[in-house]
Amino acid sequence: MNTLLLSTAYFPPVSYFAAIKQAPEVVIEQFENFAKQSYRNRCLLLSANGVIPLTVPVAKANSKTLIRDLKIIYAEPWQKIHLRGITSAYKNSPYYDYYIDELMPYFERKETYLFDLNTVLLEKILEIIPLHSNLRLSDDYLAVPDPDDTDLRNAIHPKPARRTPAVPLPLRPYRQTFNDRFPFTPDLSILDLLFCTGPDAARLL
Repeated sequence: MNTLLLSTAYFPPVSYFAAIKQAPEVVIEQFENFAKQSYRNRCLLLSANGVIPLTVPVAKANSKTLIRDLKIIYAEPWQKIHLRGITSAYKNSPYYDYYIDELMPYFERKETYLFDLNTVLLEKILEIIPLHSNLRLSDDYLAVPDPDDTDLRNAIHPKPARRTPAVPLPLRPYRQTFNDRFPFTPDLSILDLLFCTGPDAARLL
């Protein structure tokens, strides 16, 4: 794998970071149009009631709205709702207390743009795990990437029917918080792996 192309994502799934771990260079796409019902503004957690989505509310976008120009809406206290959902899902996980204070500032400050929020969260997670990747933002939209590159901009998607063919990614099972209620649920948000496995997260990717 040479350059890896990824879309921006809100607390991306485990497969997103497994791909990053394998890539010598990672490019985050900032010139694509916003795609609804994707990981660009949502993540999936495992709660006591099963898998739940957390979605960042964004301004109405048209077919020409670039992802980097998409604004976050703060009409509702979504940050408090997300933090409450994360706490409810992972407060009893082994490493929740160890990491939550590092993430708390991102639920208190208000980024204007979704892309900026996702970028600072990505950088923080890569620092915590850590994964040492050469990460940069795209200079322009590549409709047809170099054949030697790996394009996963649309391959990693919450809906299986929407996923495009992708390089298989190793996703090792690990002990999840509600393993007594549910079978192992793969490819949740990186928060699931982080709070459940802590410093072992990088090895498991």
